[in-house]
Amino acid sequence: MNPLFAEELDELDGYVLSDAEETGQKFEITDLDSLNWALRKVHAYDAQLKEIQTVANSERQRIDSWEQRESKGINESIQFFHNLIADYHTKVLVENPKKKTLSTPYGKSKSTTSKAQPDKTDEEQLLKFVEDNNLPFVEKVPKLNWAELKKTLKVVEKDGEHIVVDENGQVVPGVAVKPQNTTFKVEI
Repeated sequence: MNPLFAEELDELDGYVLSDAEETGQKFEITDLDSLNWALRKVHAYDAQLKEIQTVANSERQRIDSWEQRESKGINESIQFFHNLIADYHTKVLVENPKKKTLSTPYGKSKSTTSKAQPDKTDEEQLLKFVEDNNLPFVEKVPKLNWAELKKTLKVVEKDGEHIVVDENGQVVPGVAVKPQNTTFKVEI
């Protein structure tokens, strides 16, 4: 960590942990100098947090790589046995088509056969075909353009309560009044 950041945090830890708790006083920002002091502290903590996150991400990557290396051979072995089981079950089905499930104390092999059926491969071509042949398989789903509608709405007060109305003064159902608020963002 940058030595200046470390000094900032050391100074703050001494202040917050001892003085503030013992005396019951808390720091208050009263001018640009005290604001600058507080922002230096936030900047130092932010640097410390980024350092922690960098170490954690590095360890995650190392552990993920280890997991992949360790799992690769095991997953290949599992797939090998799945293939052997499928081959065996295929032979059993040839001899006896009713043997859809083979059961042992350690598990089951289940076969499922599906009929030949269409599979969509290119939606754009398919959509063009359906539209060109006037087939009734295209959905026209209406979607609200909230951004444009919102521009036409107003918040008014009626009987001491805030409500939302349209351009004609008609109450709009399905819309609530979000109270005005102010948010603050600290940028370092």
